Amino acid sequence: MDFTGKVILITGGSRGIGRAAALKFAHHGADVALAARTAADLESVANEIRALGRRVVAIPTDTTCREQVSAFVAATMAQLGRIDVVVNAAGIGILKPFLELTEAELDRMLAVNVRGVFTVTQLAVPEMTKTGGGIVINIPGILGRAAMMQAAGYCASKFAVTGMTRAMALDLKRNGIRFTLLHFGGVDSPFWDNITMRVQRDKMLSLEEAANAIVFAASHTGNGVLNELVLQPESHQM
Repeated sequence: MDFTGKVILITGGSRGIGRAAALKFAHHGADVALAARTAADLESVANEIRALGRRVVAIPTDTTCREQVSAFVAATMAQLGRIDVVVNAAGIGILKPFLELTEAELDRMLAVNVRGVFTVTQLAVPEMTKTGGGIVINIPGILGRAAMMQAAGYCASKFAVTGMTRAMALDLKRNGIRFTLLHFGGVDSPFWDNITMRVQRDKMLSLEEAANAIVFAASHTGNGVLNELVLQPESHQM
């Protein structure tokens, strides 16, 4: 897979799946635009990408703030000239029993996980269309298609991403924009660092496996579209 000359825009690019995907794309020749909230972590990843000889734009960005996303997209176009792939990897999760979930926690998950994807995609797509289209990869995970205990709010946000993506694909098919939904099972990432429920992280997918799937989804050319991919740990097959 050769992404030389391609520009990959990744949100949540400073940690976890976003970081792993950014480095994987850079290894395959892509230039990368990174957005995340933590400036220090973001710059660390950017330096790793520069060390690979690739160009990088790294701007601290809150994807719930339209003005910040607009500035990030504008900087990407000004410095890298195009956007070929968008990977919406920014997200948060709060897992707790439904009766203990607060309205503020629900609102925060809906803002980051749903409105963030909406805003980034809506602002990036017009720029992608100018250069012939591209691919938008959204990552609702397995909880965007199946329910789990203590995840009512999180499932609500991720099911919304699944539905919104399917509708966006219909609206934008004439713009040359293809959409892929990635339904990962548990991925051993920093997502779980502050989760109190008991999980077996050693049985989860690795960040490397998740990044490989993202790059694979972005590599499709011609008339084929990878609409959805379900990647589960071996312990949770089918």
